[in-house]
Amino acid sequence: MVYQKVLIAGQWRDSKYPVGGFNAVNPATKQALAEVYPVSGEDDVNELIAAGKRAAVELRNVPVERISRFLELFAEKIEAHTAALVDIANLETGLPKEPRLRNGELPRTTDQLRKAAKAARELSWRNATIETAVNIRSMMGPLDGPISVFGPNNFPFAFNSVAGGDFAAAIAAGNPVIAKANTGHPGTTLVFARLAFEAVKEAQLPPGTVQMIYRTPPELGLKLVSHPQIGASAFTGSKSAGLRLKAAADKAGKPIYLEMSSVNPVFILPGAVEERSDELAAEMFGSCALGAGQFCTNPGLIIVQKSEWTEQFIDTLAGAFDRNRPGILLGSKGLDSVGNAVEVLQSAGARLIAGGRKVEDEGYRFANTLLRVDAQTFIANPHELQTEAFGTVSLIVVADDIRQMTEVASVVEGNLTGCIYSNTQGKDDEDYAVLEPELRTKVGRLLNDKVPTGVAVVSSMNHGGPYPATGHPGFTAVGLPASMLRFAALYCYDNVRPSRLPVELQDKNPTGTMWRLIDGEWTQKDV
Repeated sequence: MVYQKVLIAGQWRDSKYPVGGFNAVNPATKQALAEVYPVSGEDDVNELIAAGKRAAVELRNVPVERISRFLELFAEKIEAHTAALVDIANLETGLPKEPRLRNGELPRTTDQLRKAAKAARELSWRNATIETAVNIRSMMGPLDGPISVFGPNNFPFAFNSVAGGDFAAAIAAGNPVIAKANTGHPGTTLVFARLAFEAVKEAQLPPGTVQMIYRTPPELGLKLVSHPQIGASAFTGSKSAGLRLKAAADKAGKPIYLEMSSVNPVFILPGAVEERSDELAAEMFGSCALGAGQFCTNPGLIIVQKSEWTEQFIDTLAGAFDRNRPGILLGSKGLDSVGNAVEVLQSAGARLIAGGRKVEDEGYRFANTLLRVDAQTFIANPHELQTEAFGTVSLIVVADDIRQMTEVASVVEGNLTGCIYSNTQGKDDEDYAVLEPELRTKVGRLLNDKVPTGVAVVSSMNHGGPYPATGHPGFTAVGLPASMLRFAALYCYDNVRPSRLPVELQDKNPTGTMWRLIDGEWTQKDV
């Protein structure tokens, strides 16, 4: 059997002693694609780590301008190969070419690569801090080993392990990357890896700066995140897989940053329902159904108060769920996972009001599904009723009053986002003031009167949140330069001679525009 090649230690080569192979499957047709990809064994993993460690050491002496240039070259190459990338990603994921892949996700990918290049070049992300009275200076710098990146299946471009946000942030912070392709889109990742390696050579970076394999047995994935020579890891995927990786990394004392599970509660206050019920129903369905519900910011939980307007809202929303054709899920495992999650919600007391079944149709589809439960039942059984269904599935929780809505917020688990819709004329302001403080600490990003599906790649964005949304509440996977800090260490220099200091900590500002904290004042001046 002929396998596609892996990229290890600056060479495109056959996998050494592969322990199996697999094909990608087109979810729109349920047909396997022709190419076969290797499942790498221990020899590949050991060589990846050793080459990554060498590259980490070599990158310490590489001028930041070459790292920035690599990211920009890579973005240019991606744009030059747009058609090929869109075609293969469409085959492997079933996601539409237009506008999702070509006009949405691909420009976002190149934009974040360029923003990473800019952040690396400007140097302010290093948070250089100088206390002249005691001659102690510190800054952020790269880790002492490669970053292993595990990409998800739902964003073949923007979160790809060889092109997405984690990749861009790790490289911009001065670290090499070991990318494990998601098995849902290995061919897409292969194209990215080829382009990235071309850019590595043109930018004259160490050959091990970018490496890529497709799949490993589970025990080797655990080894990859816990190996003594690994700097850190980034994972986006299921909670069950993420927690296994986290346990292995934690035991070894290795940082790992996880994005795992989020139902993204949307609280709709009474004045908003009365004011614009039909508009809200259309917004909620559009957000739930976007990408067939396979967004980590999909609103899987909608909390409302009892009223005639609320019943009208629920009826309108259920109608939208019923009459619209469900989108294509990314694979058979996703189809089974959605069905299992709906069963858990029903067994915990939720009542089905739309959908709830697999659809026998071309492609992997699960009927758009809406459930409802009263707030008292939700409060009594919050864990099961927050089971994430990664599809067009949402649970409506009906509360008696604002007190009970706030009690629901108090048992909500950690989420990426939380939203409050309220009356535009301020009729709900008192209720908002009661609810917001309870919700604020449960979510990474708080929204008002806006659906959560949509993550702007801007410096102020937080795409993170408390557990189980992520493994650490203090970091974001989107937003530069903040996302780079996951892949950095704090370097401190105490009474080090001026000529021996990194340029970022010397008296003269190395760029003239870099921001540094000098004796308690943020400034661009020299010391």
